Amino acid sequence: MKERRTIRQYAERDVPEELLCELLEVAARASNTGNMQLYSVVVTRDRSRKEKLAPAHFNQAMVTGAPVMLTFCADANRFVKWASCRRADAGFDNFQTFMAAVIDSMLFAQTFCVAAEEKGLGICYLGTTTYNAAPIIEALSLPRLVVPVTAVTVGYPAEPLPEQPERLPLAAIVHREQYADYTESAIDALYGDKEALEANRRFVEENGRETLAQVFTDVRYSRRNNEFFSREFLEVLKSQGFLPEV
Repeated sequence: MKERRTIRQYAERDVPEELLCELLEVAARASNTGNMQLYSVVVTRDRSRKEKLAPAHFNQAMVTGAPVMLTFCADANRFVKWASCRRADAGFDNFQTFMAAVIDSMLFAQTFCVAAEEKGLGICYLGTTTYNAAPIIEALSLPRLVVPVTAVTVGYPAEPLPEQPERLPLAAIVHREQYADYTESAIDALYGDKEALEANRRFVEENGRETLAQVFTDVRYSRRNNEFFSREFLEVLKSQGFLPEV
């Protein structure tokens, strides 16, 4: 697991349906909120359907290049309908339930990914899923109380494998007993190696910035985009019933 890397290019080799189902069964054993399993996954193999989804993911090549695409959804719809059929009133049209369903769906997704990599498959998470949730909802015909939270492309890796991206040292993310806030000197020490990497220095130069942090805040994840996509996603939560009008 320490050798894992994100795979964006896939070999022209299909993922057997039997293997995919086995991995999904493994993933369904993941922990979840109250054993309610507030998640669903939509499996997309058909190329025309992947092409329909591609614009929502900024037309990243792996969407259509991977043999399988999985869209993991926070899903209270199934449980609410079960409750209704059993004369129970489920108060699940709220933000608390949405958060529980997000946690459930991400535990399900990550368990699937770990199991898939153990079987020699490669995966790539698509962070674009919540940016453009509305067109994904339309493309996948997702009903009320179902919202896509992440998507994963799956397939056998093409050679050569990409290099592993760097990670911050454990000292940056592990706190003992209570949270210890970061001083400026601590930030310098924790991010120094990351900033010194040749690839990241080149990244800064190519984007015409002074620091690596500026590439993240000005180019990749700007305030303007963050606020725009936040408004868009909040509208999706309203339209899908997780933020009912008061």
